Amino acid sequence: MADDADVIIVGAGLAGLVAAAELVEAGKKIIVVDQEPEQSLGGQAFWSLGGIFLVGSPEQRRMRIRDSHDLALEDWLGTAAFDRAEDAWPRKWAEAYVGFAVGEKRSWLMQRGIKFFPVVGWAERGGGNAVGPGNSVPRFHVTWGTGPGVLAPFVQRVREAEKSGLVRFRFRHRVNELTRTGGVVDGVRGDMLAPSDVDRGRKSSREIAGDFEFKAQAVIVASGGIGGNPELVRKNWPQRLGTPPRRMISGVPDHVDGRMLAITEAAGGSIINRDRMWHYVEGIKNWAPLWTDHAIRILPGPSPLWLDARGKRLPVPLYPGFDTLGTLSHIMGTGFDYSWFILTQKIIQKEFALSGSEQNPDLTGKSWRQVLGRATSGVPGPVKAFMEKGEDFIVEPDLPALVARMNALVGGEPLLELRQVEREIRARDRQLDNPFSKDMQITALRGARAYLGDRLIRTARPHKMLDPANGPLIAVRLNILTRKTLGGLQTDLGSRVLDAEGQPIEGLYAVGEAAGFGGGGMHGYAALEGTFLGGCIFSGRSAGRAASRGVG
Repeated sequence: MADDADVIIVGAGLAGLVAAAELVEAGKKIIVVDQEPEQSLGGQAFWSLGGIFLVGSPEQRRMRIRDSHDLALEDWLGTAAFDRAEDAWPRKWAEAYVGFAVGEKRSWLMQRGIKFFPVVGWAERGGGNAVGPGNSVPRFHVTWGTGPGVLAPFVQRVREAEKSGLVRFRFRHRVNELTRTGGVVDGVRGDMLAPSDVDRGRKSSREIAGDFEFKAQAVIVASGGIGGNPELVRKNWPQRLGTPPRRMISGVPDHVDGRMLAITEAAGGSIINRDRMWHYVEGIKNWAPLWTDHAIRILPGPSPLWLDARGKRLPVPLYPGFDTLGTLSHIMGTGFDYSWFILTQKIIQKEFALSGSEQNPDLTGKSWRQVLGRATSGVPGPVKAFMEKGEDFIVEPDLPALVARMNALVGGEPLLELRQVEREIRARDRQLDNPFSKDMQITALRGARAYLGDRLIRTARPHKMLDPANGPLIAVRLNILTRKTLGGLQTDLGSRVLDAEGQPIEGLYAVGEAAGFGGGGMHGYAALEGTFLGGCIFSGRSAGRAASRGVG
């Protein structure tokens, strides 16, 4: 099939689109292939909340946040905990990315029409010492328009180039092989899949309708990670996080299957840090699912009481929103793959948000009226829908009824003893009798309210959970939710894929999650949040610029 280009991009998600936009600016001809139908253009990024990690931004300064390059890099390295010989390139990527976040990142994005919600979120707070993991200050900048708002300028630029003939999209084209001539990657070969009209995010058929082969001077792999493939997740599950969960729900669509990683490895690419991954512990089953085991992540404020499956409170500093992987490791060590939040009506209406563009219609639709309504109208609509329809939510006016239903939900023996749960809650409530406390979560809660952003829209006034005036009581079963692949194809700072000897494979690049967001894992063991979309943008930009210089 004579349908050639200067560069072929495998994957039409955010990283691939950013690379394509950079190549278009250089006047290069591009073919973008993707196994999904056209309606899924944009990939996983479409479903995201649009969080972007920025350092020293005007938004931070307006919220009286003092941030700096040195503080951000210290936080990153303390969280990443690089400790392997193969971490040399990932660390270089991390240092370059922090520099980007401090420098031109915000202005570069704003030049393309991206704007940010003025209140900066404080995700992944750590809770340990100053050199340990976590964000010392709020850095989570939500894009005005969420994930679709991040994608829009890149989709628009590439679509414009499509009209002029520089870009050709080839949807429903599944790559099976990277072709090489004389050691140089020069194309792709695979199956043409039957047309599919499924809605965005839904599982599409894998019926084969033909085959194809395209040639180019370079190939950029932008195919994502393994989060939608539970078999691969379990195969690569690290021993340090305990036994893989028996039950996992999925935060990404089925097409995030990891196929291209193995295909690129077969072409000589080196995959490193396979055991580094980022999965959330606050997953709830979507009551209106699109993909298999469709999960939504709760974005909690710091107030809910967190109990394990037996009703024992999670230890310091494993509080809501503080240390994702530390909490995951602890939960898997309990012998169960779920845990519980207990909270009140007052907490849920102030502190609960749900991750994802579809769960935040006010931000996604850029409606200030709806945003103000969220802050003043009680429980947000999407959260209320889960309270009423979600299988993981239980609402009761008194604790005995709540605990009974919690036990009924998980089945089997009564795992929770009312006496144990009541003891934990009453002890917590007594700590509110004074403005000081030995309970470190109460101390952290009061510290959170010292930050204006949390006090305004994110943290409820401390109150006693067993006071009926604050009810009803709410319990939420929290499941393990698969999400991001932190390891991947090893790349240099030009996004060139390296072989087992550390040498670049001519004509081959990798970006986004397929490259561990840069270098084969620029996050190390754990992430600071707001860095996944940014990693796709930064690595896509790098690959687009490098490939444009490398082709004639």
